[in-house]
Amino acid sequence: MKKTFSPSCRQIRSRVVESRFRFPKDSAAPVASAMTRPDPNQRAFPLALSRVQAGFPSPAEDFMDQPLNLNSYLIDNPAATFFVRAGGDSMIGAGIYQDDLLIVDRSQQPVSGDVVIAVVDGEFTVKRLIIHGSYVELRPENPRYPTIRFSEETELEIWGVVKSVIHRLD
Repeated sequence: MKKTFSPSCRQIRSRVVESRFRFPKDSAAPVASAMTRPDPNQRAFPLALSRVQAGFPSPAEDFMDQPLNLNSYLIDNPAATFFVRAGGDSMIGAGIYQDDLLIVDRSQQPVSGDVVIAVVDGEFTVKRLIIHGSYVELRPENPRYPTIRFSEETELEIWGVVKSVIHRLD
């Protein structure tokens, strides 16, 4: 009779946290083709001092703040940061839509409530991480999709924490 190892919930949470240091064994090609590193040639863009009102418009001010460098604004740890395009509509409630660009930081320790990139059945997925006492969930932000629950018998690999979403309006 084959013995099954059943880790405790603490070990599941430990795997969730420690997995950020591991690359999936079979995913070198998909990761390389789907993920790109930020360009180290940073370019700064002008940033206006005044805010743009989403309600009643206010007069524009004629002066600018310090230039805005999008790399330094959006990326905390360039060596551990990757970009990946979102597919599907399971995360629309979190503001993530088809073809949005996700900025993923592998150095961030995932905590309950984070939007994460996880490996489930050998495939990447983006979901909200929920850690309960006896189980861990990957929860979609669209009610049409089921929650993925991991019990003590299953292993979850968190690949990185989504830090920002770039969404084009055209």
